[in-house]
Amino acid sequence: MRIRKLIYDLGLWKGKPARVPIIIVGNIRVGGTGKTPIVIAIAESLSQLGWKPGIISRGYGSNTQTVPTLVRSDSDSALVGDEPVLMAKRTHNQFPIWVYAKRKDSIAALLKNDPSVNVIISDDGLQHIGLTRWPAREGGRDIELVVRDQRGEGNGFLLPAGPLREPATRERDATLMTASKPSTPLVDEYFLGRRAFTLSGKLGNAYQLAHPSNIHSLEDLADIYLPTKITAVAGIGNPQRFFDDLRSRGIVAKGIALADHSTFSPEFFSALNAQCILITEKDAVKCSAITDERIWVVPMNLAVPDTLNEWLQSILQRPDPNRYTL
Repeated sequence: MRIRKLIYDLGLWKGKPARVPIIIVGNIRVGGTGKTPIVIAIAESLSQLGWKPGIISRGYGSNTQTVPTLVRSDSDSALVGDEPVLMAKRTHNQFPIWVYAKRKDSIAALLKNDPSVNVIISDDGLQHIGLTRWPAREGGRDIELVVRDQRGEGNGFLLPAGPLREPATRERDATLMTASKPSTPLVDEYFLGRRAFTLSGKLGNAYQLAHPSNIHSLEDLADIYLPTKITAVAGIGNPQRFFDDLRSRGIVAKGIALADHSTFSPEFFSALNAQCILITEKDAVKCSAITDERIWVVPMNLAVPDTLNEWLQSILQRPDPNRYTL
């Protein structure tokens, strides 16, 4: 990564930036830190403020794609990735979402098909050097955001000695905290005095996977089922966060933590000794063909603070600094 950055900094490789601002929502810690709900929340928030957002993603599981692909709520998650399909479902196809390994090509396809888009949000991509940008901290309109959850930076070491893709002191325009009190100390006091925003997440009412119109609050489910009869399953970057959030809402359940982007089968669920099975929306995307009526999907809702909205707008409204057209 340092060699690639050096090549870029020396001007040995030059890319053309997009004609619209790019907001990159990424992380330096390996594994998910909750980027996808933040991408959804920022897109919806900017839309309410009058912007026309588009979204790009590499799409885990989309390696079979040979060209940029438009994602819809009924797209096959095995082909385009579970997170892009989740974003399309949650936003009811409100925003154009394009998936491809080369994000620059996704941007070109998105803007060609939706020329009214005036800001693009990239789900991950901080380490994608080919995604040319001029960060806001350097006077540009592009914004690099690092998402940080309650696990912090772990032991602070890079892979394979620790959980970090890049040093904890990696430059960024702002840090987005998804937990007000990280369980690990700040590394080298880097975050002290630097721009950061806290996004509070809240679990919504659960809906039955087989009958989405059947909705219950988590408190209702806690009253209906004994704790020993409830199992929570999560195949996300930080399953413990899901289990802890359930506990805070009165759901004391057996937790089954799986690897991020895990796939599911009817046999997996039928083997569980439970009367109520709770899963995340991200996992539900891969369970559309499963009809087990014990499964309930628990959505996560995030609120974008006004301070973050105001700061984003102040950057996006900067004049175009002689951009090339992609």
